[in-house]
Amino acid sequence: MAPSKPWKRTAVALFLFGIAFGYLEAAVVSYLRLLHEPARLRYYPHRPASELFPLLTVDQLRASGAQQTRLLATEIGREAATLIMLAAIALAVARNAGQWAAAFVIAFGVWDIAFYVFLKMLLDWPASLWTWDILFLLPVPWVGPVLAPVLVSLVMIAAGICHLRAEARGDSMPIGAVRWTGILAGAAVIVFAFAMDYRNVLSAAMPNPFHWAIFGVGLLLGTASYAGAARR
Repeated sequence: MAPSKPWKRTAVALFLFGIAFGYLEAAVVSYLRLLHEPARLRYYPHRPASELFPLLTVDQLRASGAQQTRLLATEIGREAATLIMLAAIALAVARNAGQWAAAFVIAFGVWDIAFYVFLKMLLDWPASLWTWDILFLLPVPWVGPVLAPVLVSLVMIAAGICHLRAEARGDSMPIGAVRWTGILAGAAVIVFAFAMDYRNVLSAAMPNPFHWAIFGVGLLLGTASYAGAARR
């Protein structure tokens, strides 16, 4: 982020990118769901189209034909490309590692929330914030109620804006090793909460109840660690 570029302009650009990218992702998911529906109906003919679980197993996908297997590979590639694009736009507006991290979490958070907003507009899904979703497939499926990733995204956006604004004012924000450890540990606990049921999900079973307590510990740990640095 060049010194002459106001931080608000950078934030607006990241918001616009995140919103547009969220629509693009929602449109792609709309197409993928239509292509995937025949295989789902073959094994679960009575399951509503709005219900993502139980998932098809890898063997069921293979038995459904090469197209369904390619769709799975396409989806995994799309997720990897999404993360690369978010990291790239953050790199384009940043001039140090702290600004890059701040820009990335802003773009990621806005993209994630916009994605759900546009899915609701295009597919009338999710039915509510309590609807279960497949969040990521890398390296194993992450699942959870939509509310959980939305909460994470809101915290990420707030932290990113706080950092950009502080740097624009010339205020240093030394996070330090201890607080970095807390932030990363909190993120790891959140990921664990999302991914801990992956074996059950991969076996075509319904997800177990979401571990809100574990998720809450991770979110609180990461947020409190960053807030401590911001207060200093």
